[in-house]
Parts: sequence; C-alpha cells; structure tokens
Amino acid sequence: MNELVPVAPVNPLRQRLIDDMNMRHFGRETQRNYIRDVGRFATFLGRPPDTATAEDLRRFQVEQREAGVPVPTMNSIVSALRFLFTQTLDRPDLARRLVRASHPRKLPVVLSRDEVARLLNATTCLKHQAALSVGYGAGLRVAEIAMLKVRDIDSERMLLRVERGKGGQYRNAMLPADLLTLLRQWWKLGREQGVMHRDGWLFPGQHALKPISTRQLYRVVVKAARHRSPSGSGRTRCATASRRTCLRTASISASSRRCSAMPSWRTPPSTPGWRPARCAP
Repeated sequence: MNELVPVAPVNPLRQRLIDDMNMRHFGRETQRNYIRDVGRFATFLGRPPDTATAEDLRRFQVEQREAGVPVPTMNSIVSALRFLFTQTLDRPDLARRLVRASHPRKLPVVLSRDEVARLLNATTCLKHQAALSVGYGAGLRVAEIAMLKVRDIDSERMLLRVERGKGGQYRNAMLPADLLTLLRQWWKLGREQGVMHRDGWLFPGQHALKPISTRQLYRVVVKAARHRSPSGSGRTRCATASRRTCLRTASISASSRRCSAMPSWRTPPSTPGWRPARCAP
C-alpha cells in the first residue's frame, strides 16, 4: 500500500515574497539569494520577519558586522530585506533603516596578449580551448559560454547570438575569424566523437544533451593558469585571476580590442605534446 508523504505548507509570507519576485521577473538565482537572506534575518530574529522593528534591524546589522560578514554579503542581504519591507510588507519606513556598507573596489587584473595566448595554449583539450577562446575573443560571460548552442554561430555575419545573458537580455557578440576557425575544428572533432549535433549545445557536458557546467569551466581556467604560471613567480596570481578577464572580460570593453588581441589559431598550438584529445566531462 502506497502512503502519500505529507507536504509541509509553504509559509504565507514566503509565498507572498516569491509571488512578488515572480511578478517582477526576477531570475532564479536572485530569488534563491533573496529567500536565503530573508531566512538569515528570520533565524536571527526568532520570529516572523513581518514582526520586526527598527531596533531589530539595527541589532541584526551590528551582529553581522561583529561576526565578520563580508561587506558584499552584507549589502546583498540589505537588498533582499529592502525588497521584503518595501514591496512585500509595504513598510518603507523599515527599509530606510537598513544601511549599505561601502567598500573599496579594486581594478581587475588584465592579462597581456602573451599571457592570454599562453593560458589558452595550456589546455590540451580542444573543447576547453575553444570555450576559453570564446570567453576572451567574443567577450562572453562564463554562463553565456556554457549556454551557447551550435545554431548560435552566424558565420555569414560573423556574430555569436547570446540568448538570455545577464539580466535575461539577448545580444549579438562579434565573432573573430580566427575564433570561427577554431570552432569549426571543434565541430569536426565533436562530430567524430559523437557529442556534437546541429541542434545541440556548442560545448556539451558530461551528457551530450546537457551543456558544460560553469563550475567545470572555472576549473579548466584555474588548471590552465597553474600549468602555465612559473613556479614561485608573481604572475601566478595574475594568471589565476584570468577567471575574471578571460571568462567575464569585464575589463575589456571594446570589441575591436578583443578581435585585434585574439591570438591566431590557424595552426595547432605550440605546446609540446598537444593533441586534440577527448575532453573529460
């Protein structure tokens, strides 16, 4: 006899918060973070957040500061609580009591053309090499690289179509000629390995029907950076920071700079022992 497992009812305040975020088309990650941060405040309070007072908010932020919570995390919690009190609870008076902490913003580390070329050469897997080259050559974020499909390549107009990028926006990115050559090499090898399909992902993951994960791409960059950085050199930190420059390219604003700085891939990399090996998922 099968017995139904009782499902705990969703807290009405939590459901209302979720509904308010859905109405405003908040992303899944944003909703997850807001629910988590409101839960932190509720745990500190020991009672529902809609019963909070201005003094409760002050004590909560003082406790966070004394506990050594990083400033970006504190500000993220402030954003979640401001949304809760302003939109869900209609208590803008409490939202005004929340204080955002200021913190210095450091300039990102920018790799030179030679360092980027050595980083890309450090990969011995053609799929990973092509993925990192897309991040640098077309200026895509790591999540945008992972979600690319084969049909997103427009070789006639030399564009990469990015669907649902940051903020759910659609846009086109420039596709350098050398990068297109490398992607064609990966397409040919992927077809031979049986993991590439015309309507499939440009960079398949462990399963051909699923894309590569962002975590795997981060691991690829870190591994390549450590492989190419001289031991004991001060360039190790710079090369490891390529997760921000190669995948996010936040410090490279002009597409023309990305195209002109893109290393040539018309011939196989000069790394000793390089071969188009089958990629580990």
